[in-house]
Amino acid sequence: MADNGRNIPEGPPVSTPDQPAAAPHAPAPGTPAVPLAVLLADPGLGLVQIAGPREDRLIGTVGTTEVEDPAPYLLGGELLLTAGVRLPESAAGIDAYVRGVVGAGAAALGFGVAPVYEEVPPELVAACDRHGLPLLRVPVATPFVAVGRAAYGAMAEARNRDLRQISEAQSALASAAARPDALRAVLHQLSVHLGAWTVLLDGRGGELFAAGPRPAPQVRRQLTELAVRTTARTRPDGRGRPQPPTAAAEHHAGTYLTVHSLPGGDLAGGPLAVGVAATAPPSVVHRSVTGVATVLLSLLTSPRHALGADSAGSGALVRLLLGATPAEVAPALLPDGTPPAGRWTVVHGRRTRPGPGSGAPAGGESVQLAALGTALGTPYLDLDGDGLRALVPGGRPPEAGSAARLGWTLGLSAAVPTADLAIADTQARRALRRALATGEAVVHHRTEEQSVHGLVTGADATALARLRFAPLDAAGAPGPAVLLETLRAWLSLHGSWDRTATALQLHRNTVRQRIARVAELLGVDLQDPDVRMELWFALHWLPGERPAGDQG
Repeated sequence: MADNGRNIPEGPPVSTPDQPAAAPHAPAPGTPAVPLAVLLADPGLGLVQIAGPREDRLIGTVGTTEVEDPAPYLLGGELLLTAGVRLPESAAGIDAYVRGVVGAGAAALGFGVAPVYEEVPPELVAACDRHGLPLLRVPVATPFVAVGRAAYGAMAEARNRDLRQISEAQSALASAAARPDALRAVLHQLSVHLGAWTVLLDGRGGELFAAGPRPAPQVRRQLTELAVRTTARTRPDGRGRPQPPTAAAEHHAGTYLTVHSLPGGDLAGGPLAVGVAATAPPSVVHRSVTGVATVLLSLLTSPRHALGADSAGSGALVRLLLGATPAEVAPALLPDGTPPAGRWTVVHGRRTRPGPGSGAPAGGESVQLAALGTALGTPYLDLDGDGLRALVPGGRPPEAGSAARLGWTLGLSAAVPTADLAIADTQARRALRRALATGEAVVHHRTEEQSVHGLVTGADATALARLRFAPLDAAGAPGPAVLLETLRAWLSLHGSWDRTATALQLHRNTVRQRIARVAELLGVDLQDPDVRMELWFALHWLPGERPAGDQG
């Protein structure tokens, strides 16, 4: 048996008897598997299949092992490479080896000739034929690391191809949503990018719009029945309103049926649903594209957007532009059944991570608006590049976790009446600033319903706050307001110079200088925790800091 070392992996580790199989370059999560035929067709590898079934297998990872029984270390879908260092010598032992590898879900076995064996053992060939495991002969000149590099290169190429397809589909869907016939246009683009029949159904299974080649009547009937069953099984959401399940799927004789319910699409007859009838199983690309289309259709069919009938919102905007106050027009924007003195939550956001649709060359903002509106439960959004401001009607704060998962860092105000929206805007801005400084995804404005704030009357607390910070009125540049805001941020971040500098987008020396100036003007020692507590209390009672209904 020659020992020329050409098949010993140079970069990745070779397993010892006490080590599991090792992947040379593990692919990123979500990386597509590649067909075994891609590796067999690579002329630079020279791989030849010499045993096992000839149908294609998907390779999810490539691992190298020389343990006697690699089965316990396999997850399934591996191309397992070995030079036979620990291969059993008897035919029965080799049969047990192959049987264990097949039972663990390995996709194929690659055997390197040299340095241990000059040729693939015939007992291994027979065992792979017997148990249905593709066996590849790895020539002397091909290091195992080259096989792994080729496999993961093909996976990366497939992943990039998927991302391009998703980006193109998102752009097309966003452009379709801006057309006058938005529902038909979105369904048409969804059909084109899925290569399937798409349909928008009402709660009774009635066809509203459809696109693509119509399938047989039996297929349409099965899809309708699946949609009706799906939308009938409702469950309440966090606000007590019934919501249908997200999706359902069935497979009938070569036809793949999926149904996605539309949250917020509660028109007459019940929740709407989008159905897809395809002749191929859904891929990662198809699922992503369908998710974007579902968000857009949800937005387009919501009560405030369906058929372009947001007359109340349009009327409120006209009145606001012609001189009405926010308090006068806000009732028109509140959900039906909300008292006129309804409350609002202000949301400030900053895009800090790439989210779905954010990389699309065109239409990305439309996709972001649709996704954020659905996640926050409001159509009132202002998206300006990587900045976000939103108004969420209702007395309860929105569930911001979904929006955070889209790549946003968020700050939320307390729920306030319309008259206090300016104060809530300040609360949300400060909450976002704190979130950015601390690395938290979502920060809510903190209230003091059960604290020392409730022990002092509003008038006394305000008078104390005015008196405590009166010396700052004599401050020169940058001025009392800037010094107070710097003090507030510094105290809220527990005296951290670096975090305060990050939150205020200043140099840390500037923060130190401002805090030193505050201490000098107030005549206090800011290292004293009692002083910090006193100032923190007083800051909350300065004029303009608290809503009108929260004055003690």
